This record gives sequence, C-alpha cells and structure tokens, in this order.
Amino acid sequence: MNAIPVLNLFSQPQCSQFEASDWNILAQHWYPVARVQDVTIEPQQVILLDVKMALYKTESGQIHLVRNICPHRGVPLSKGWVEGEEIVCPYHGLRYNTDGKCSKIPAQPELTKISDRFSLTKFPVVEKYGLIWTSLFSRNESEANFPILETWDDADHQAILPPYVDIAGSSGRQLEGFIDVAHFAWVHHEAFATRDNPVVPKYHTERTDYGLKSIYISDVSNYPHGMQHLAPEDFLWTREFDVYPPFSATLTVYFPNDGILKILNACCPVSHNQTRLFVPLTRNFDTTGDLQAVYDFNAQIFAEDQDMVESQKPEELPLDISMEAHFEADRSSTTYRRILAEWGLSKRYTV
Repeated sequence: MNAIPVLNLFSQPQCSQFEASDWNILAQHWYPVARVQDVTIEPQQVILLDVKMALYKTESGQIHLVRNICPHRGVPLSKGWVEGEEIVCPYHGLRYNTDGKCSKIPAQPELTKISDRFSLTKFPVVEKYGLIWTSLFSRNESEANFPILETWDDADHQAILPPYVDIAGSSGRQLEGFIDVAHFAWVHHEAFATRDNPVVPKYHTERTDYGLKSIYISDVSNYPHGMQHLAPEDFLWTREFDVYPPFSATLTVYFPNDGILKILNACCPVSHNQTRLFVPLTRNFDTTGDLQAVYDFNAQIFAEDQDMVESQKPEELPLDISMEAHFEADRSSTTYRRILAEWGLSKRYTV
C-alpha cells in the first residue's frame, strides 16, 4: 500500500521534532483527534502531528476543525466562542463563518469586502466509530485507509467507547505493542494471562491491501481472572489482528458460544513522543452488563501497556530491522515495520 499523493497545504511547525520527510508522509493520512461526544459549542484545542487545531460545534450541530490561530494577530481561537454558526476571536472580535471566511471585523463594520488573508485553515471532519477523524493534507476521505469496525452499527453488537488514554510515548511503539502477543504472560498477568503459560504458538501473518493480518490461536483466555471459570475446558482462543498503517489496528477475539469482541486501537500522534489513544469496541455478549467494569478492565490493560511503551528506548520505532533483536513471535511487528519503511519513513523516524 502506497502513501497518497496530496497537496502540501502548509509547512511543519517549527516546534516539531519529527524528521521533515517523515512529517510530510504522515500528514497525508487520517487520524482520530477526539470523541464525538466530547465536542461542544465551547471551542477546544486538539493537536495532531504538532499542529494545534480548534474543534467546535456550531449551534446547528455542525462540527468544525480549524487551525487554532486567528490570521489577524495569532490568538488561539480555542480561547474564543461560538455565536450561531460562527466562531469569534476573543482578541478583536473577528467572526469566521462555516467556510472559514471572515464575515465581520467589528473595528471596521463598514468593510464589506474582506481580504481572503483573513481566512482560517480548515480541516476535513469525518465521524466514524464515535470519533472525529481528520487529515492535515488529504481532503479525499474515499482514499483514506480507515480501519474497519463493521460491528459498530450492528444491532446485534453493543458499541462501547471508553475514555481516551494519553501516552507519553510514540504511536509506532504503542501500535506495535497492541499487536504483540508474546507480552501477554509478562505484562498482563494480573489482568487475564499468567506467567506460567508464556509459550507463543506459531501463528500466521500476511500482507493485505490495507496493511497486514495476523491470526493467533492459543489457550490464553481473554476473560479477566475473576471470570476464567466461564471458559470451557480445552477451549482455544482465536485472535485476529488487522493492522491499518500508520497507527490503527483492530483485534477480534472469538469467545465461547459464538461470542465476538472487537477492539479498535486508533492512535492520534500528537507529537513525536506523545500519543492520544482511542479504543472503540463492540461485543455481542453480556450486552446489558456493567459498562464501568468494561471501562475498568480496558483501563487496566492499557495502563499495563502504557508503562512499557513509555519506558522503551529508543523512543522511536526502529524501522531498520537489524537495529533490534527479534524472535519468531515478532513476525507481526517486523512486518509492520517493513511496511512503514517501504512508505519512505526514515529508519529511525521519531513517532
């Protein structure tokens, strides 16, 4: 899968620590920046690849995402407010309509033709899986490599959207950790796995048109320790990982009695070593169960992973396979690294 050629709309922020070539490649792709339920008429700042954006909803309910800077004197629009269908800059009261055009300069109310220099940089908004997705450069969502979570709108599956997780680590390291199966026994032994069962059976990994797919079958239960008795004796657990580079992946876990759990791991690369992780999930069992228990178990798992990701050195994901040692169970992660390297990302790119 190749990166999508797009128009370079603006340059990399000076504060950014990404390699310039890496930033330009990553800016072509789509990422989640917020949960839909968290968007209000109060503008808020979100950050993607070091680009600060203002996210807000107008009174009609339309969601907008613009660069978080007024072109007049550089004040963040997230400090402003929404009136009707317009956002107002708090410094001089300039008003911007839904097209990002300045509609009024209060200091010169007689001005009817306002220069296009008083225009906001707008970003596309796509609502998917309860999340707001956008791209810095791409404007064609039909070409986006969105992950597929087909059960999200399925009436037979319960859709759940836990709070996001902020990680002081790179998105590449986080995504690779999500698809790593050899760490279950060592990192998640207090949640669902056990250190007495560390063996990883050989599993199948293949390239796809969207990235890669791995199918992993083992006797490691996905039930929390307090519910392990629900698994039939000798039941084998199938886990399917579908990776959508650069930083999204789904995990499908097949439970007893035709139960299906799907988890989307969707990273927003805030900066080179800062990730905001969104985790929509669905299930077709226990659909009337305690949601807080789901949130708590999810938080435990990702807190355990977060501790590892934030500790890894180097912080960046080494795309030169020879830079770190690997064993058989690493086949998913090495394939993932090769895909990113083939995109042209640098061998030591810092995300």
